[in-house]
Amino acid sequence: MLKRIVQLFFLIIGGMLGIFFIPELFELLNVGDIPYLDKPYTLAILGAIILFITTFWLVDYIVGLIRWLEETLVKAPVTDVLFGSLGIIFGLIVAFLIVIPLKSIQFTVVNTVVPIFVTLLLGYLGFQVGFKKRDELVNLFSSSNKSGKKKGLDDEEVDPSAKKLKILDTSVIIDGRIADICQTGFLEGVIVIPRFVLEELQHIADSSDVLKRNRGRRGLDILNRIQKELSIKVEIYEGDFDEIAEVDSKLVKLAQLTMGVVVTNDFNLNKVCELQNVAVLNINDLANAVKPVVLPGEELNVQVIKDGKEYNQGVAYLDDGTMIVVEEGRDYIGKKIDVLVTSVLQTSAGRMIFAKPKLLEKAL
Repeated sequence: MLKRIVQLFFLIIGGMLGIFFIPELFELLNVGDIPYLDKPYTLAILGAIILFITTFWLVDYIVGLIRWLEETLVKAPVTDVLFGSLGIIFGLIVAFLIVIPLKSIQFTVVNTVVPIFVTLLLGYLGFQVGFKKRDELVNLFSSSNKSGKKKGLDDEEVDPSAKKLKILDTSVIIDGRIADICQTGFLEGVIVIPRFVLEELQHIADSSDVLKRNRGRRGLDILNRIQKELSIKVEIYEGDFDEIAEVDSKLVKLAQLTMGVVVTNDFNLNKVCELQNVAVLNINDLANAVKPVVLPGEELNVQVIKDGKEYNQGVAYLDDGTMIVVEEGRDYIGKKIDVLVTSVLQTSAGRMIFAKPKLLEKAL
C-alpha cells in the first residue's frame, strides 16, 4: 500500500512538471508542432509517464526510508517524540517571525537563500533543545503537579493511580517472589514491564543452555500469572532507548523519565539506582526484613553440612535459607548441634549469621 502511494505521488508530480516544462523543452529542442501535444492533459500524461519510468528504481529506497522512520518513531519513548516535536514547532515559529522582516530587503540572496537557511537551522536547533532537555521538562511538570496536589488535596483524596510506577527488571521476574508479593497486596500502583525486558526474557528462554532456558521460561510464566491471575494493573512499556546498550541502564533511564520505582533483587542494579537518585525496591531487602530476628547470644539447633571458607569453619542453613557460619564447626559436619549466635551481618545480598558451638562455649 505504501509503495502504491509513493508511485501515485510521482505520477502526480510528473503530471504537474509535464504541463509546465515539456512545452519549454520542445521549444529548446526545436521540435515542431506535434498533434495533441498542445493539450494540458496530454502533457500531464506524458510527464507522469516519463517521471514514473525514470524514478522507478527510487521507489523502493523511499519506501524503505519511510518504514525505517516509522519504526524509529514507534520504538522511541513518547516523551522523546513529544518534546522533539514541540521543539521543532517552536523553532519554526521563531524562524517565521525572523523571516518576515527579511522579505522587505531588496536583495535576492536575502529574500531566497537566507529564509530557507534560517528555517532549517532553527527547526534543527528547536528539535535538539526539546529532545535533550526532555528530562528537565518532565521533572518540571512533575514537580508542578505534585505541588498542586499538596495545595489542593489531602493525602487521602489523592487518586491511587497517581502513585509511582513499579518497573520490574529481569532478575526479579525470574526470581518469582514478585508474584506472591503482588498477590498479598503489599505492592501497590501500576506494574510496568518494559518491552526490552520482555525481549531479554525471550532471549534467555531461547538459549541453548538448559539452565538459562528454564529460567527464562519460568520468568515468562511468572509474568503470565501476574497479568492474568492477579488483580494488580499491569502495563507494557513499548518504548526503547537505542542509544543505550545495557538493559539495566535502560531501566534506570526509564525510571528517571517516568519518576517510577525500579523493583529488583540485583545487588549491583540496586547500587546504581542509589547513585543516580532513582527510587528502588529490593526484594532481598524485603525478604531479610521479614525473617525472624536473631540476636547475639541466642541459641540455635542446626545441622552442619559443609566446610567453610576459613580454617576449621563449618556451614549450616536455617529453614529460610539463611547461612550460618559455625566457628570450630568443621568437626561437626553431618551432625546437629546447638550453637550460640555471636554476630549477625545483614546486607542487600542477604543475611549471614556467625556462631560458635555451645559445647565449646561451655568448655571455655
